[in-house]
Amino acid sequence: MRHGQAGTRDAYDSLSELGERQARLLGEHFLSQGIRFASAYAGSLTRQQQTAEQISAAYAEAGVGFPAVRVDSGWDEFDLGRVYREIAPLLAAEDPEFLREYEEMRQQVRVSQGAHGARIHRRWMPCDTKVVEAWLAGRYPYGGETWDQFRERVAACRLKMLDTRENDTRENDTRENNARQKNDARQENILVVTSATPLAIWTGLSLEISDERIMRLAGAVYNASYTILRLRKQQLRLFTFNAVPHLAAPGLCTHR
Repeated sequence: MRHGQAGTRDAYDSLSELGERQARLLGEHFLSQGIRFASAYAGSLTRQQQTAEQISAAYAEAGVGFPAVRVDSGWDEFDLGRVYREIAPLLAAEDPEFLREYEEMRQQVRVSQGAHGARIHRRWMPCDTKVVEAWLAGRYPYGGETWDQFRERVAACRLKMLDTRENDTRENDTRENNARQKNDARQENILVVTSATPLAIWTGLSLEISDERIMRLAGAVYNASYTILRLRKQQLRLFTFNAVPHLAAPGLCTHR
């Protein structure tokens, strides 16, 4: 799942009040569907971990067990702040239109005075698209993760997940020596709390699609939506994408 709605542009890595509500509603939805999780993961970003905490709290309130959340930075989103800091000045020097759009965006941020509901904090602006595309294409020197490194880091989480599942299964086999339990372990539900682009990368892996369309998928992902993928060996199969039945009430569905 993607984390709930986050903060403002200048303080993005935490959930807004609405984001907390979205995440709690998702936990309650899972409970209403009788879904139990054998394990849970979250990236190391605050907004991801806060989302996992809200889901876990929904289970605790209902008196239903929920696994300890394993923190894995492999699920972290790419660092948009660093992309802006390092690439935006270089792009602005070559593209006057980007410079104008960027300065206009920053002015709107200042005028908003940190108000969570201000539109500038909830919209993907043209300058956002341009700076991310420049990073994606590797057009300028950049000291952080390249797109290829980021994509491979996220994709590698499936190998770590498979290793963990095999270790857990071996431990269960040693303790229980029960063939039925071993079969159940191969079909367990695993919750992953991540961000829009890692979620889109995994969806893209299941569909064998290109980088450009991966970013289009990321742009469509709602806050606190869930996507269902089946991981078998190293193969991914998509069953559900970007579902939000728990956010049916007006004002609950957000993209940013």
